[in-house]
Amino acid sequence: MNDRHHHPHPHPHSPPPASPGLRHRLSHLLTPHSHESADKVDQALESSARGIRALWVSLAVLGATALAQAVVVALSGSVALLGDTVHNGADALTAIPLGVAFVLGRRAANRRFTYGYGRAEDLAGIAIVLTIAASAAFAAWAAADRLLDPRPVTHVPAVAAAALVGFAGNEWVARYRMRVGRRIGSAALVADGLHARTDGFASLAVLLGAGGSALGLPLADPLVGLAITAAIVLVLRDAAREVCRRILDAVDPALVDRAERVLREVPGVLAVGELRLRWIGHRLRAEVAVVVDGEATVREAHAIGVAAEHALLHAVPRLTAALVHADPASVPGEADPHLALAHHRTA
Repeated sequence: MNDRHHHPHPHPHSPPPASPGLRHRLSHLLTPHSHESADKVDQALESSARGIRALWVSLAVLGATALAQAVVVALSGSVALLGDTVHNGADALTAIPLGVAFVLGRRAANRRFTYGYGRAEDLAGIAIVLTIAASAAFAAWAAADRLLDPRPVTHVPAVAAAALVGFAGNEWVARYRMRVGRRIGSAALVADGLHARTDGFASLAVLLGAGGSALGLPLADPLVGLAITAAIVLVLRDAAREVCRRILDAVDPALVDRAERVLREVPGVLAVGELRLRWIGHRLRAEVAVVVDGEATVREAHAIGVAAEHALLHAVPRLTAALVHADPASVPGEADPHLALAHHRTA
């Protein structure tokens, strides 16, 4: 917390924050957490470990799915199934950059990377978006080539079975990735789960191509391939939006509202000034200025700041640290205590 020495003002001293009561003790029981730095690091490491475990499980399931589909592609020549197989394989391989990011995120902060390495997840998110874009381009090329040079699809029942396998594998992975990603606050892992879910529906679309081929419609297979490409493009849009928001430090406005509401309830906080939240990997940090009585001593202002940080840690999910700055309440006729910083600010 960052406190300032305040000029004396004709205000009574603000009372120190009230001692923890029944409501406070109940909040500890319902949302337990530790304020020790070592415990916070342990929680962060556990989150990264869960993310890594989710990635490797997903890699195994999708890798096996893509391998089974590849065998059927070689036998049947289905371009729709080829697009689905390539996309599933690419989706499995996205576990690699995310896994590297989670491993880096477990490294401790140092004098060069003072916030740690959590933002490596954002770089992994960019790699995932590029992978999705590449798979969309390949699927489009394969479908267009087959439209220009139609060829019959053989082993239609095997193609249909491979499509069902693809759907089942992708839907399981999608639910698993999104559940873990939301639990640990990883936007990249959630985006990867959304990617897998759309892959599952794309796998079901392969059934249409197989049905068309069985009815003697050779263009059905490449047309379904183009439809799968369109589905991949939609996933690309959603994933790119999610990753770009995280890179630009976007947070859910509801979290900001919740933080402000909780801070106003802290004894000794007269008002809430500038409040900022940002993601570092799958963990949140906060910076906030609170207004306290200008006659409060440094110790009293510090105690109010600690109580404010404590309230934020309870109220904001996945928040691991908050920097609280105490500002004195303004007095009519008194100069702005931040006036010396005015020439450093830009419009």
